[in-house]
Amino acid sequence: MAKTRRDAPDDASPADGRVDPGTLAALMQATHGDPFSVLGMHVAGSAVIVRALLPGAHAVAVLDGGARRVASLVRQDGSGLFTGLVPRRRRPFPYRLRVAWTAPGGGAGHESDIDDPYRFPPLIGDMDVWLLAEGTHHRPYEWLGAHPNLVDGIAGTRFAVWAPAARRVSVVGSFNDWDGRRHPMRLRHECGVWEIFVPQVGEGDLYKFEILGCDGRLRIKSDPFAFRAEMRPQTASVVQRLMPGLAGSEARRHANALDAPISIYEVHAGSWRRNERGEWLSYRELSAQLLPYVRDLGFTHIELMPVHEHPFDGSWGYQPTGLYAPTSRFGTPWDFRAFVDAAHAAGLGVILDWVPAHFPTDEHGLARFDGTHLYEHADPREGFHRDWNTLIYNYGRTEVRNYLVGNALYWIERFGIDGLRVDAVASMLYRDYSRKEGEWVPNREGGRENLEAIGFLRRMNHIVGTQRPEAITLAEESTAFPQVTRPPSPDLQGGGLGFHYKWNMGWMNDTLGYFARDPVHRRHHHDQIRFSLMYAFSENFVLPLSHDEVVHGKGSLLRKMPGDDWQRFANLRACYGFMWGHPGKKLLFMGCEFAPWDEWNADAALPWHLLEHAPHAGVQRLVRDLNAVLRHYPALHQLDASPDGFAWISHDDAAHSVIAFERRARDGGPVVVVCNLTPVVRHGWRIGVPQPGRWREIINTDAAIYGGSGVGNPAIDSDSVAWHERAQSVVMTLPPLATVMLVCGD
Repeated sequence: MAKTRRDAPDDASPADGRVDPGTLAALMQATHGDPFSVLGMHVAGSAVIVRALLPGAHAVAVLDGGARRVASLVRQDGSGLFTGLVPRRRRPFPYRLRVAWTAPGGGAGHESDIDDPYRFPPLIGDMDVWLLAEGTHHRPYEWLGAHPNLVDGIAGTRFAVWAPAARRVSVVGSFNDWDGRRHPMRLRHECGVWEIFVPQVGEGDLYKFEILGCDGRLRIKSDPFAFRAEMRPQTASVVQRLMPGLAGSEARRHANALDAPISIYEVHAGSWRRNERGEWLSYRELSAQLLPYVRDLGFTHIELMPVHEHPFDGSWGYQPTGLYAPTSRFGTPWDFRAFVDAAHAAGLGVILDWVPAHFPTDEHGLARFDGTHLYEHADPREGFHRDWNTLIYNYGRTEVRNYLVGNALYWIERFGIDGLRVDAVASMLYRDYSRKEGEWVPNREGGRENLEAIGFLRRMNHIVGTQRPEAITLAEESTAFPQVTRPPSPDLQGGGLGFHYKWNMGWMNDTLGYFARDPVHRRHHHDQIRFSLMYAFSENFVLPLSHDEVVHGKGSLLRKMPGDDWQRFANLRACYGFMWGHPGKKLLFMGCEFAPWDEWNADAALPWHLLEHAPHAGVQRLVRDLNAVLRHYPALHQLDASPDGFAWISHDDAAHSVIAFERRARDGGPVVVVCNLTPVVRHGWRIGVPQPGRWREIINTDAAIYGGSGVGNPAIDSDSVAWHERAQSVVMTLPPLATVMLVCGD
C-alpha cells in the first residue's frame, strides 16, 4: 500500500487543507520545488487532508478502495488546487479521485476516475539511489527515463530524470495537455534525480521534461534516456518498455575474435536502397533485403552508421540527441531488435557507429539541461567543437561518464549488438584537437592529452569487456596515440585504452594515395605501398575504406583511380586484392563493392542499375570471392594481429612496382600474395615460395570473370631454385594492374 506523509507541511493549515497564498502561487505558476510536501494525502494530527492540483477540473471527489465517495474537495480561491478533509479518517488509505472536467465552452464536461500520482512513494531504491549518486551504476537506464510499471496494482509509468540544479521539474505530455503544473516531480536530493509515477500513462504516450533551471529559465527537454523518440522534425520522447535483456553468445564471441575472419560492410540505412516511392526502407524491410545481400557477398559483419535518434538527416546520425533510442525513421525499437536477431540468424554480426565524442546544441537536447552545463563543459575551450558546432561531454563528471558507459552496455545487452565503432576518438584524446594556441586548456599536468576522456574510454572498454566479453569495440582513431588496442592497467589509471580494434587510417591514406598515382610514377613512391607493414602489428587493425572516403567532393573510389576506364577498374580491383591480402580486418562502404562512378549521395539509393554492366558486376563478383577466400584460408585472417602471420617475399622492387608477401596461419598452409601495380604484363617472373609443391591461383583480379584481360597462370610447380631467401621458387606471369593470391596443393 502506498505511504503518505504523517506530518502536516509547514505551509498548510491543518484545519481545512488550504495552503498559504505563496504556496498556492508557486503551485499554480509551477515554481514549487517540493510538490509532494503539499499535494496528495497528508496526516495532520488527527485529520487526513487531500490536495490535488487539477487545472481544468470542475469538481473533485475522493474515493476509497471500494470506489465509495468519502470526501469532496473544494477549489481554493478559484485556482486549480482542490483541497479538503476526509471525515472520520485518521490514517492514510488507498484512494482515487473522481474528477468532473470543465467542458471547452465552460460548464461541466466529462467525468473520470484517476489515481493520484502524489499518493505513491519514492520508487528508486536506496541502493540504486546511492549508485546513481556515486556515478557507478552500470545500467542507469534501468532507473532513469520512462518505465511502464505496476505500483500497488495500478498501471502507469515511472519517470525519472537527472537534473540536480533544477528548481522544479515536471513531466509533460499527451496525457496532461503538456501542462507543467499537473505533474511536478519529487527530487531525490541524494543523487539529483527527480521522479514521479504517473498512473494510466503507458507505451506510445508522448512526453518531455519541463525544467525550471537554476538560472530561472524554463526549458522543455527530451528525455536523455528515452528508449524511443518521435519522428523528426517532432522532438518528443515516446514511452517505451525497456527491452528484455539478452544473454551473451559464445558463437558471437568467436565470430568477433582476433583470429576470426572479419569483413565488415558499412551501411547507411537511409540510402542503401529505397522503395518504389523513394522512401527509406524500414528495419524489417532491411532485414528482408539487406541481410541476404550482405550474406551472399560473404561479409561477416554489418556496420550501421549511427541509428540512435538525431534531428538532422544530413548529419547521418553523427549528431545524436537520443543515444538510447533507435531512430524512428525506420521503425520501432522492436523492429530494430528484430533486425539484429535476423542478422544473427543469417550468421552476420552487427556493429553500431557510436558517438560519445560530442552532441548537438539543439534546444530539446542535453545542452544546459538544468540551467547549468550539466553534460558539457562550461568553458568553450573545453566544451565546444568548432569543427562541428557541437558540445563536448564533461568526461570528468561521474554521472556523465556513467550515462555513456551505460549506453554502451544498453545496445549490447538489450539489442544484442556485437560491437561499437567509436567515432572521432582522436577528437576526444587531445584537448588541442583542431584548436590553435590559446584556444584550449592544458590538462592538470600541463599537457595536451584529455586525461578525463582517456579515463572514460578505459572504463567503458573495461566494463564492456568484463560484463559482455562477446562484444567488441573499435576505435576510429587517426593519430599515433599509443596502445589504443592494449588493455588498461587493473586500476584503469594507466596502460592501454582497451579497444579490441583500431581503424588503420594510415593504411587507408597511403593506399589510396598510392593508387591515385599514375602507374608510371609509382616507382618513386614505393614506400607508400609498403610503409603500413612497418607498424601493422603495433595495434589490432581494421583496414577501412569507409563512407568518409567517398563524400564531400572526394569522389568515388573508382574516380580516384588513374587511367582510362579499363585501367580505373583494374586499379580498383588490384587495390581490393591488396587490401584483402594485407594483415588486418576489412571494412568496405556500401556500394563500393560494385564501383560506382559518383560519390555517395545520402539522399538517394545506391546506383544499382550499374550492375547491369559487366565491369561493375565483375568488381562485385571479385569482392564476393575475396570474402570467400578470406573465410576459407586461415592464413588470410588467423594471425592478422601478429607478426608471425606475415613475411615479405619482395618489397624493394620499386623499379617494377611489384611487391610479394606471404600470409601464414597457425593451422593450414600459407597464401602468397603478388601485386603488379603497373599495366605491363611481366612474363617469366620468378617468386620465392615458402614450400615445394604445385601452386595455383585462388584470386587473380585480372581474371576475365572480374572484367580483366584474362592474363593468368595455370598450376605452377615450384623448383629448387633459391630465390628471395627461400629454397623454392616459381616462375609465373604477372597480369597487368593486378593482385594474385596463390596457395600450394589441391
